Amino acid sequence: MNIALVHDWLTGMRGGEKCLEVLCRRFPRARLFTLLHAPGTTSATIERMQISTSFLQRFPGVARHYRYLLPLMPTAVGRLKIPDDVDLVVSFSHAVAKSIQPPPGVPHVCYCFTPMRYAWHRRDDYFCTSARFHKAPAAAVRNFLLDRLRDWDRATADRVTRFVAVSRTVAQRIAECYDRPAEVIYPPVDVRFYTPADVPRDDYYLCVSALVPYKRIDLAVEACSRLGRRLVVIGDGPERRRLARQAGPRVTLLGRLGDEPVRDHLRRARALLFPGHEDFGIVPVEAQACGTPVIAYGAGGATETVLPPGNGSPGTGLFFDEQTPASLCGAIERFEAQADRFDPALARRQAEQFAAERFERELVACLEETVNSVRHGTCDG
Repeated sequence: MNIALVHDWLTGMRGGEKCLEVLCRRFPRARLFTLLHAPGTTSATIERMQISTSFLQRFPGVARHYRYLLPLMPTAVGRLKIPDDVDLVVSFSHAVAKSIQPPPGVPHVCYCFTPMRYAWHRRDDYFCTSARFHKAPAAAVRNFLLDRLRDWDRATADRVTRFVAVSRTVAQRIAECYDRPAEVIYPPVDVRFYTPADVPRDDYYLCVSALVPYKRIDLAVEACSRLGRRLVVIGDGPERRRLARQAGPRVTLLGRLGDEPVRDHLRRARALLFPGHEDFGIVPVEAQACGTPVIAYGAGGATETVLPPGNGSPGTGLFFDEQTPASLCGAIERFEAQADRFDPALARRQAEQFAAERFERELVACLEETVNSVRHGTCDG
């Protein structure tokens, strides 16, 4: 099968790139299209692909400042030209990749991480820490641009033959935003790499995340500072400087680390704190694969992967109800009061349901079925 792959941008190796990597490995001769590419920031499997970028690639410093080019992204994705000889277009999208125009008669499967958050559901989460965006003139301009972007995003949904969502949460958003159905194929988790180890637990809580506003790492920093608990934060991003100013003496920001140090911290942490409202959330599954409990905000994808204890049965984590430091503090204290109710073996079994082999098998079957359905005129989108 001759396929073209489309990804929003290639500037790091996060959850979306781990999904893309599976198809790059399966289809190494595929062409890969993206708005911009920072060489060396993704895996060797992705870097070996034939990568085509948009005109945004020519902007100085684009790998650091691409978020400011959001108004240009619809034009940029519109100018990416997919060759006519492909059998299938597959986009991995949380922003504009889903709006790629396939050649006439060629099916397009969108593996959707979410309809773009800043245009639809999560506008305040993205701009909550920037005072300049709350001033009336700037807020009015921002909302005007994002409203136009939302209209464009809705109008281009008919370029997709079939939507696949990363979670039931996202499938519901796709129905609300695009009035389209979506099946759910959960993202891959490397449960062969993330495994338990015979090492002692240390007395610290852990966050592993990009440091951007909607991840709400500020809640974990504030809660642990109030309670006097040790917190280790792994990750980098535009929020790091603000979080460092907010952090108490028992909070340590380590920056970005490699996979092995991350795994070591997951194996040793008392629990993972996951305060964001996520579309799926691979890190909580990686934590459970290491036998580590998860304390998560009780909305979004985490509710589909973390099992709270109940009716005398053990669990793999628990939830807090409000995105406030007080609510997270209460969850940490509840966790500490019932630490014996969290079962590392159960956590491991829960994580194994999200293995990478399952993702590849289900997604490739979906792609083959879509191509065959279009050829035989039975595809209903």
